Amino acid sequence: MKKKFTALAALGVASALALTGCAGDASGGTGAPGADGPSSGGDKGTITLGFLPSWTDGLSTAYLLENKLEEMGYNVEMKTLTEAGPLYAGLAKGDVDIYPSAWPELTHKSYMDKYGDKIEDLGAYYDNAKLTIAVPEYSELTSIEDLKGKAAQFDGKIIGIEPGAGLTEQTKKMLPEYGLDSEYELVTSSTAAMLTELKKATEAKKDIVVTLWRPFWANDAFPVKDLEDPKGAMGDPEGLHFLATEGFTEKYPEAAELIEKIKLDDAQYGALEGLVTSDEYKDKSAEAVKKWISEYSDKIDWLKK
Repeated sequence: MKKKFTALAALGVASALALTGCAGDASGGTGAPGADGPSSGGDKGTITLGFLPSWTDGLSTAYLLENKLEEMGYNVEMKTLTEAGPLYAGLAKGDVDIYPSAWPELTHKSYMDKYGDKIEDLGAYYDNAKLTIAVPEYSELTSIEDLKGKAAQFDGKIIGIEPGAGLTEQTKKMLPEYGLDSEYELVTSSTAAMLTELKKATEAKKDIVVTLWRPFWANDAFPVKDLEDPKGAMGDPEGLHFLATEGFTEKYPEAAELIEKIKLDDAQYGALEGLVTSDEYKDKSAEAVKKWISEYSDKIDWLKK
């Protein structure tokens, strides 16, 4: 499904709202980023979900968890941030109970090395995530190797995302592997800024190189293709995990049991993210999740009551 670009505008708004760093709360009841206060649930306690709104894997699974946890009788507080580092630090300190879509095996390994002894891994819900370098479909390039000697074609820039993202660090490691470090500058800012540049370039049929990842809605929304990575410098596919603060399973055993059961295949995940980032459910993530659950409740065992 080719998604329209409304999702890009939504990411820009979410990023702007969260620019203060360890940002404000987001109300799960309306799905509107930036609204204050926990959503209404039950009397089993309050569970805080920390996520980056511009990284839509976490946005999607945060609202999925909110729905299921509220159904079980928990209150859920949604806390938005703009960088992975503060989120891992908050998880280790107990300021955040769950990071609903972490990349701990490779992309966020440095954070796990630093904070992992204070974090519980509740399991992977998706097992084929990967980091990519991408160009427009109309580009003649097919491999990262093809970037060598062509820096002038791309103004000597690879357009990246947040400076503290694991994708950024992995791209920095990739550049010398292919001898690109003397030719290209990795430009970092935010996911929304990268997508804005990608949108402008593809609409004008201009050359651009960006850092991307899968699964991510932008791979369907824009005419882009992954460059082959024969050296494996962007890393192997990895799992997307639910991480919890130390002691979570003991404190919330029923919640932990449910979370450990959650598994999504490509089609299921694609449908979830597709709804959350669609025009129809702009700023209505909670409603998008309800729609997804209504369509899959009889097809997925852990969704069945």
